Amino acid sequence: MLDLRLTRAARPAVQLRRLLVAAASAGTGFLLLSCLGYALGHPGTADAGALRLAWCLVPVAVTVQFAVAVARTDPGTRPRPGLSALGLGPARLMAVSALGTALATTLGSLLALALFLHLRGDLTGVPFDGAGASFLAVGRPLPAAAALTLLTVVPGVATATVAVVLRPRDPKPATRPQRRYLSFVGPAGRPPAGDRAAAGAPAGGGTPSAPDSATDLAAPTPDRDPADDRDTPAGLPWAVALLAAGLTAQAYAGRTPPPPAPVFTTFDPAAVPFLLGWLLTAAGVVLAAPGLTHLCGRLLQCARPGALRLLAGRVLMTEATRIGRPLGVLWAVAAGYATTALYAAPARAFGPLSILGALVVAGCAFATLLTVAVETRQCRAETTTALLRLGAPATVLRGAAALRALALLAFFTPLTLAIAALAALPLTR
Repeated sequence: MLDLRLTRAARPAVQLRRLLVAAASAGTGFLLLSCLGYALGHPGTADAGALRLAWCLVPVAVTVQFAVAVARTDPGTRPRPGLSALGLGPARLMAVSALGTALATTLGSLLALALFLHLRGDLTGVPFDGAGASFLAVGRPLPAAAALTLLTVVPGVATATVAVVLRPRDPKPATRPQRRYLSFVGPAGRPPAGDRAAAGAPAGGGTPSAPDSATDLAAPTPDRDPADDRDTPAGLPWAVALLAAGLTAQAYAGRTPPPPAPVFTTFDPAAVPFLLGWLLTAAGVVLAAPGLTHLCGRLLQCARPGALRLLAGRVLMTEATRIGRPLGVLWAVAAGYATTALYAAPARAFGPLSILGALVVAGCAFATLLTVAVETRQCRAETTTALLRLGAPATVLRGAAALRALALLAFFTPLTLAIAALAALPLTR
């Protein structure tokens, strides 16, 4: 009962995020059901049905990512003092988060099933004069087992992913903070001689103590902050390698005549190298985003920065991994749409399913980035409160947030256009 009250007694913003998860699950579930309907209506085109189902992996992935981001930002399932005594420890709160995700995604799947049955005419008459008969299989019996299996994909994967991501972990012993602590203490854990003299303690007859080697090695220098190297995301060389491999694969595939249009619903062997190259490019983009976000924070602090740029740049460097991952997904989606816009082949009219898939992918990627921004703000709540208590104006904090957003937009927009132009270059010749 207490679990249900924690889930139900949430702020309107939390409930809105849960409804957005349900909407994303409904859109993805409808796409999966449309693949089933297309396979039923075209039994002789198994390759096209399999390709449609393969394209649905992208909406499933972004929907699951959005559901995990919403579960991480839910304040009702955050560990708080006193809840363990009531039986709500970390494992129980994780189960509550997984249950909330399961409820939201299942609601979306049920909405998708109701809409699909309504458009087929199973509940009422066929609407829109049967305009979607090609992917609805109107007049054919719908296999219940296949439909339920497809509808359980998003709830099952999202719930399992939330349970894995939010599972309780044993705290790891911190080694580097101990080294930084050694820089403020002398041998055997005692304060240095100067601090003991300042506190009124004898300083060993006025003779300065010999420097400790561990203390000297751990002491930070003014030119280099050890925290900068510790917080630098790894994986940028691998990201560059994947980007180069993906663009090379697309350039190699461009030696042959390109397909007449971006192929999403029919199987064409000429499109396979392009798709493989784009998958490698997208993986490199997602892997490179945290390191580039960290670099963007460093650039903000160059050339005699003031307090505003220092604050904005330090936050970007600290939260580079957390912000960079969803930013990389949004960057990959934007680059994919830009590549389609730069495609010089004869255009093919996008149908309702293509528009729905684009809305689900782009909407989930953007909503995930906003949700992660909310999570980072929650993690910095104590720091923000301390700055306000010390007299920092609220306009400075808002200005730093706006500066971070503008810096990321100015940094990643040219990169998106450059990658899209390089990816579309083999197709425009």
